[in-house]
Amino acid sequence: MGGISNRMKEIKRRRHRKKKVAKFETKLKKATTSEKQAMAEKLRKMTPGAEVLIAKMGLAERKRG
Repeated sequence: MGGISNRMKEIKRRRHRKKKVAKFETKLKKATTSEKQAMAEKLRKMTPGAEVLIAKMGLAERKRG
């Protein structure tokens, strides 16, 4: 009858996202431009508040020209 409640599922997802974002922040120091773009795309897929994180990390896409 048991199981995991929706609240606990969401908490688990948040904790996992937090760990992944922390890993991205450590990798960011040595990342090339193309790696930074890949990180930004992964963040967009991972979390709804990605644009805020991308701006905070300085991963905003730069326009050429």
